[in-house]
Amino acid sequence: MIKLVKYFDSIKIWYSAFVNSFFCLIGCAIGDFGTILYIQLNSIVLNNWLIMFLAMANGIVTSVAFETIILLKKMSFIYALKTALGMSLISMIIMEFAMNMTDLAIMGGFYLSIKTIPVILLAGWIAAAPYNYYRLKEYDIACH
Repeated sequence: MIKLVKYFDSIKIWYSAFVNSFFCLIGCAIGDFGTILYIQLNSIVLNNWLIMFLAMANGIVTSVAFETIILLKKMSFIYALKTALGMSLISMIIMEFAMNMTDLAIMGGFYLSIKTIPVILLAGWIAAAPYNYYRLKEYDIACH
């Protein structure tokens, strides 16, 4: 247990992990919330698990696109796309799953409301940070 606590003791790495998670959060939220909002506004009736799958898939696609655009400032398009896919995919899946399970737990389904959006975003942001910390600590690899 003490070894685990010492592993996660760098404030500098935590800061970078939370910054990386924040950029991922923006991209994920655009696709995820966009999907849920479209379904909600058009009164489309779908199984909760199908909505979750669609929201997660769209969130990952928009996050990869968003992160690729950010990385284009530093590298070529192909390398930026490979970097966004390679380093961030697990983080995005963790984040998307946490966001959707939080929405499901609070609302009993996938519905957006002003009251729940901050909680959903916070859950996704916090859930992805430990993985991003691990990637930074072990491989010195950051998404941004």
